[in-house]
Amino acid sequence: MKNQYDVIVVGGGHAGCEAALAAARMGTKTCLLSIDKSYIARMSCNPSIGGIAKSHITCELDALGGEQARNTDFTAIQLRTINTRKGPAVQAHRAQCDKALYPARMQAVLAGQPNLDIIEAEATGIWTENGQLRGVFLNGNEQLAAKTVVLTAGTFMRGRVMIGQEVVYEGRWGEKSADDISSSLESLGFELGRMKTGTPPRIHKDSIDLSNMQIQPGDEPPPFFSRTARRLFHVEQSESNAGDVPRGTLDLLGHTPISSSENAMGAQEQPPERCSTWNKWASELFARGANAFDRDFLLSARLPQIPCWLTHTNERTHQIIADNLRKSSLYSGLVEGTGVRYCPSIEDKIVKFPQRTAHHVFIEPEGRNNIRIYPNGTSNSLPEDIQIQMVQSIPGLENAAFIRPGYAIEYDYAPPTQLFHTLETKQIENLFFAGQINGTTGYEEAAGQGFIAGINAARRAMGETAFVLDRTEAYIGVLIDDLVTKGTDEPYRMFTSRAEHRLTLRQDNVHFRLFDRAKELGIVSQSDLTETAAKKKQIDTEIARLEKTFHDGSSLAQTLRRPGNNYAGLPGEKPDLPPDVIEQVEVSVKYEGYIKREQGRIASSRSLEKMRIPKHLDYDAITALRFESREKLKKILPETLGQASRISGVNPADISILSVWIKANR
Repeated sequence: MKNQYDVIVVGGGHAGCEAALAAARMGTKTCLLSIDKSYIARMSCNPSIGGIAKSHITCELDALGGEQARNTDFTAIQLRTINTRKGPAVQAHRAQCDKALYPARMQAVLAGQPNLDIIEAEATGIWTENGQLRGVFLNGNEQLAAKTVVLTAGTFMRGRVMIGQEVVYEGRWGEKSADDISSSLESLGFELGRMKTGTPPRIHKDSIDLSNMQIQPGDEPPPFFSRTARRLFHVEQSESNAGDVPRGTLDLLGHTPISSSENAMGAQEQPPERCSTWNKWASELFARGANAFDRDFLLSARLPQIPCWLTHTNERTHQIIADNLRKSSLYSGLVEGTGVRYCPSIEDKIVKFPQRTAHHVFIEPEGRNNIRIYPNGTSNSLPEDIQIQMVQSIPGLENAAFIRPGYAIEYDYAPPTQLFHTLETKQIENLFFAGQINGTTGYEEAAGQGFIAGINAARRAMGETAFVLDRTEAYIGVLIDDLVTKGTDEPYRMFTSRAEHRLTLRQDNVHFRLFDRAKELGIVSQSDLTETAAKKKQIDTEIARLEKTFHDGSSLAQTLRRPGNNYAGLPGEKPDLPPDVIEQVEVSVKYEGYIKREQGRIASSRSLEKMRIPKHLDYDAITALRFESREKLKKILPETLGQASRISGVNPADISILSVWIKANR
């Protein structure tokens, strides 16, 4: 049978959306399979994007031609910069999104993307013949052919939702699990494991008392993730006298504009005129297409930001949980999979940190016209009646009305050491895995993998070379290298501490450091590339001027390096330079010594990365290698000497032996 598609993407989560868009934007005939089109791009847990290191991935996607950053900016109800007291390497953005608008806009983008078909069907298996990929099985025995397949199954593979001792076989609340895919992968020889994650209850916004909570407003001006939003926002600022809704902060209900020092409960409610017609207005824009929505949203209809709020658990809360611990799915033995270490459930916090008398609970709205509140920090798998007692013991939530209880979810994943850096599987050529199937957690980690898998599936279908980001050039590279080299036995979450070169992998320089890679891919617009190149020239020119211009016996660069000084205070500074150019000048000059030192380390490490290991090297023939090293190397099949050096159990002596062997047999 002749191939119907170049690329089939299975699953419409955050990995699937990026994979499908990337493949289609590369020019390949692409299909996105989803059981229900309305489920595509759902934010099944917290409707937020970003956070420490996660926002780096989202910004890298923007630099390379992905969609997550734009989708976040154009559907955000709050944008903040976090870690502002620390250096630029670890600062990050975080956005609270409108839970209904985020998937709606992404669906509009997908629907309007050339080369992309969206088909409602359930993929029930991977179709192979004589060990060669042919496509996927749909709804049982129907066949859909393709040159390459990207599997992004999320939490659906043998997923089961657990509340106390109640178990429902679902991939998400109200959505059936996908058991056949797991069976298909096992029949093809893939190793599968089990992981667990969870989500808090959802409570009604009108049942919350904010009077004893701490407000957390958004930043003004908003710190956008994407260059598109920043560009449009500057246009909006220049046309800000058009009589639109006043900028500022709205209360939790999306009503009265308040200052960050005021309490929403004491403010008189005067809803902005547009707020009552928000859903109708957004629907009309979606009908005209995502581009119209983006333009109008920022130019003429952007509403003020909505704050989040902070409260805390207490000793009574902890006692309720401790008294009922064995009734939870997690501590009754019902859960088999490994949970998220760095985003633990409230039961885990009580057990693992018994000395703590309080834990943060962030009250986060799920949208402007959404009645649901996400109490971040209360994820659990207790019976619903116990959950109600627990939540109502928290200040401000004494009368909390439940819309839906929290739950744990357990699902299959495929240990990612079964993948190459392209995210192609070692078992079946032309089959790619991306997202939670690889053992990760988080929308951002999923999107980063989906983009790389989609790009490589498309390039394979077109007969082009692979696209791999090195861990020295991107957080996406760190993420994928960690997964395929070290594997993971618990849900993997990105942190800045995982990147050994984080001083050069900053969020603020993402478009400059990935400029050449973006040109290589060719899916970023020429106008964006031209703008980035022009700004890079401005940065270099201004740094050179500061080094050569002297005042009071010191160069302006030396003056800028002194503690407490900034660019705006320099004699002869150029205030007409764009803010992001000034930011790069300041960081580059102030951290010059550290950056040069790190660049030296990167150059040293790349010598190992350049030495490629023959694909079919017989490690058993290298008798000088220790037995443990041979076993690890045979399992991982590293592609370079650098990757081999990062495998747990392979020591420097093994790398020296391997290097000599490769050179001698080249």
